[in-house]
Amino acid sequence: MIDSALGIIGTGIMGEPMARNLLRAGYALWVHNRTRAKAEALLTEGATWRDYPDALARDVDVVISIVSDSPDVESIYLGPHGVCETLRDGMLCIDMSTIAPEVTRSVAAEVRKCGASFVDAPVSGGKTGAEAGTLSIMAGGDSGDVERAKPIFDVLGKSTVHCGPVGSGQLTKLCNQLLCGLNLLGVCEAVIFAKRVGLNPGTVLEAVSKGAAGSWALDNLGPRMLARDFAPMFMIDLQQKDLRIALSTALSNGIPLPGTSLVSQLLTASQAAGEGREGTQALVKTLERLARLE
Repeated sequence: MIDSALGIIGTGIMGEPMARNLLRAGYALWVHNRTRAKAEALLTEGATWRDYPDALARDVDVVISIVSDSPDVESIYLGPHGVCETLRDGMLCIDMSTIAPEVTRSVAAEVRKCGASFVDAPVSGGKTGAEAGTLSIMAGGDSGDVERAKPIFDVLGKSTVHCGPVGSGQLTKLCNQLLCGLNLLGVCEAVIFAKRVGLNPGTVLEAVSKGAAGSWALDNLGPRMLARDFAPMFMIDLQQKDLRIALSTALSNGIPLPGTSLVSQLLTASQAAGEGREGTQALVKTLERLARLE
């Protein structure tokens, strides 16, 4: 697969470091982003720019997309100058965005009509995981297509799990986001509780992190809360988008998600306070306002 030419569409918080790791692994890389300025650093490192998704797809063997939401993926593949306009037999498309499972399936169907293959492979691990190449990758698609993508996934992540047919990666990622949201709320509440009862929150995090309460959120988001570092590893707005998809999918399947609904409401309060583009750890500020710890 190292001889394959790759194209990445989306060079934001996640896409840029992922693209950089593929360049460093020796892949020839073409890039496209809605705003070219966000790809300039990659161009100086050896990537080649293309103005439109169809122009990028014309030059590569594998298209990788990682963008914000379902309409973005639909536009990239199916819209004017979309990837499907220049797909060839045997090409592979890998969407690593987090989007609605039904949109994934509809886009995959159109890609297959063009003679190409499609894998949905959303990721978890945030900006730090993207930079370190340690993402967890949840793949949906035919087993042969997932196997074909495996060398690429091995550059980007430390774990790839084939979750089932197309759409299964997205459904698994929604499970991931339910857990992330509830873990995030747990860390926020523990920090607030510690402050309010007179404990040193840093000491509390140290004391509990290696026990049954330990989690990625505790290790990565807790210290940022205490340092008042709200730069995004993953933005509140994007977490909310994911939870909206999860809640909508749950509603259509008759699944009650009371805890996730509460997290989404609290994140809505953060957005109302103008904090939507901050990291998810900024949820602690909403809990502080509720506890009058501002």
